Amino acid sequence: MAGLNVSLSFFFATFALCQAARRASKALLPRGAYAHFVREAAGAAQLGACCLEMRVLVEIGPWAGGFSPDLLLTLLFLLFLGHRATLDGASANPTVSLQEFLLVEASLPSTLLKLAAQALGMQAAGALTRLFWAWELSDMHVLQNLMDLHCSSALRTAVPHGALVEGSGAFFFHLTFLHLRNTLPVYRVPAVALLVTVMACAAGPLTSAFFNPTLAASVTFHCSGHTLVQYAQVYWLGPLTGMVLAVLLYHGRLPRLFQRNLFYSQKNKYRIPRVKPAQGPGDTQRPAEGCRGQGLGRHGVGGSR
Repeated sequence: MAGLNVSLSFFFATFALCQAARRASKALLPRGAYAHFVREAAGAAQLGACCLEMRVLVEIGPWAGGFSPDLLLTLLFLLFLGHRATLDGASANPTVSLQEFLLVEASLPSTLLKLAAQALGMQAAGALTRLFWAWELSDMHVLQNLMDLHCSSALRTAVPHGALVEGSGAFFFHLTFLHLRNTLPVYRVPAVALLVTVMACAAGPLTSAFFNPTLAASVTFHCSGHTLVQYAQVYWLGPLTGMVLAVLLYHGRLPRLFQRNLFYSQKNKYRIPRVKPAQGPGDTQRPAEGCRGQGLGRHGVGGSR
């Protein structure tokens, strides 16, 4: 269990370092710079570093450390729970940032700044994690340090199937996120963490279940086995398509592009009752026809006949 203790120490150190960076930058930098850049960069670095170390436990841990699947799934759930609780509103995911842009919740400059911050954070996470592996504090890290020089592709299925898997996972994630976004964090955070854990368990053997274009690019795009175009089809086009379909299904339109609902008929919630004009004392033969555009006052003044 020494290897597990080393990995747990790495997780705690990563969370503490990123949390310290968030607190310091929040106190020193303008609100816009923190929200649109530093917060996303710190969240992406935290997510990327923990994902890389978790892959070591999943791929090497069962035969080098004797870790059971139940232990790994529990640890994965706790990690996602910790991420959702500490990211301070950051998405650390390009598809979530693009979803906010499509929902007219973020401007184009702020979205581009978030995407750049996420890419920078993922690159920093990769560099720091590989530096930690180079210390070789456990047998698993010795093996990982050797394997990292000739890494294999995380895609273990056909490209169309992989794109379908990543797209389906992103679709269910974003649909759940949209449905729960206005609920209390005490319900939303565990629900999203449980969903991601279940999807990672189901799709992990096929695509490693990234559902995050920047994370996938940082972890597996440099590995041999597939071309850059094939990787892009699975890990970029798949999640983006799933996100767009989730927004379309939930809202019936893409608010940034369409004002009119494309799927659902929009009926007025409040029905306006028809008002019958008042009739004179002797006007009993024909009701008024004001609703047909002939005036509200076609009253038959019967008393004058």
